[in-house]
Amino acid sequence: MGAVVGSAAGALFFDERGRVLLVEPTYKPRWEIPGGVVEPGETPHQGCVREVAEELGLTVPVGRLLVVDWAPHPEQGDKVLFVFDGGPLTAAAVATIRLQADELAAYAFVAGDEVGAWLPPRLARRVTEALRARADGGTRYLEHGVPAPRGTPPGAGAVDL
Repeated sequence: MGAVVGSAAGALFFDERGRVLLVEPTYKPRWEIPGGVVEPGETPHQGCVREVAEELGLTVPVGRLLVVDWAPHPEQGDKVLFVFDGGPLTAAAVATIRLQADELAAYAFVAGDEVGAWLPPRLARRVTEALRARADGGTRYLEHGVPAPRGTPPGAGAVDL
C-alpha cells in the first residue's frame, strides 16, 4: 500500500423528495457530491463544512459521519475520504444555493438508485454505502468504495481502479 497523501470530505444533502444533491465540477467530466480537500490543521468535519459554504454558499449544520473510504490512486497517491450526513434541505434553503462559479457549473437532485449513472464508479459505490449507513444508523469503513470484510486483514478488500 502507498502512503496516504491527503484527505477529503463531502456531504450528502437531500431535497424534500429524498433525492441526493450532486454538483457538476467545471474542471472534470463527472458529477460529484459537495465537498473537497481537507486543509492542514482542519478536521474532516470542519473541512466539509468549509467546502459546502465555499461551493454552495450554504452555512448549514453537517451531521454524523456515514463513510470512511481508503481510496488508492496511482498518480495522486492514496487518500482517506469522509462522507457526512448533510441532511434534508428545505425548498427555501435550496433557493439560496449559490454555486462557486470557478469550480461548479450546476447542481441536481438525483434519486439514490440513479447515482451510478451520474457519478464515477468509485464515488457511486461510496455514495451507495453512505445511503445504506444513513438508512440503518450505522457508519461504514470502505476500501475503494467496497466494504472491508470483517476479520480480513487491511487492504484485502481493495479493488482495481
